[in-house]
Amino acid sequence: MADNFRVIFAGLADNVDTKTACTNLAAKLKTSNEKVTLFFKGKPLFAPSNKDKALKQAKLLASLGIKSKLQAVSNTIQNSSVHAANNNHRDERIFDALDYITSSLIRLEEKLEDLEQRLPEEQIKSPEVDEDEWQDEELLLEEDLITTPKKRSNALLYSLIATAVTLLIMLTVYLAFPDLFSL
Repeated sequence: MADNFRVIFAGLADNVDTKTACTNLAAKLKTSNEKVTLFFKGKPLFAPSNKDKALKQAKLLASLGIKSKLQAVSNTIQNSSVHAANNNHRDERIFDALDYITSSLIRLEEKLEDLEQRLPEEQIKSPEVDEDEWQDEELLLEEDLITTPKKRSNALLYSLIATAVTLLIMLTVYLAFPDLFSL
C-alpha cells in the first residue's frame, strides 16, 4: 500500500475561469503563474506527502474552485528518484574533485616553470661550457676522472610526484568509499 499521495489537477468549478484560478492559486502559494499553468496541464505542483497533508492541499485547491484528486505514489518511485539524485550529486562531486586535481597539477607545473626561469643562467649553461672546456685542457689524471658529479637536489621533483600520488590516492579512496565523504 502506498504511504504517500500526490494531488493531481482534475478540472475547474463551473463558475471559475482558468486565468482567475491561476492567479489566485499563484498568489495563495506565493509561486509563479508558470508553475500553476503546468499544474493545470498535469504536472505536479506539490511534492508527494502523507494522506492528511494531501487532503489539506486538495481542500485548499477546492476553496479556490479547482477540482483535484489524490493519486497514490509508491515508495519505489520515490526511492529510485532519490537514488538517481544521489548518483547525480555523487557524479558532480567526482567531476569537481577531478577538476580540482587537474587545476592543482597545472598550477604545480606553472610553479615549476617559474622556478626553472629563476635559476641563474650560469647553472643552466654550465653543462654546455663543461663540454667545450675538456677539448682545450690537457689530459687529466685518472684520479680526477673518477670524481663523482655534483648532486642536484631533486626535492621539488619528489614533492611534486608525492603530491600527485597523494591526490590520486585520495581520489581512489573517494571513488571506492563514497559513504565516508557524504555530507
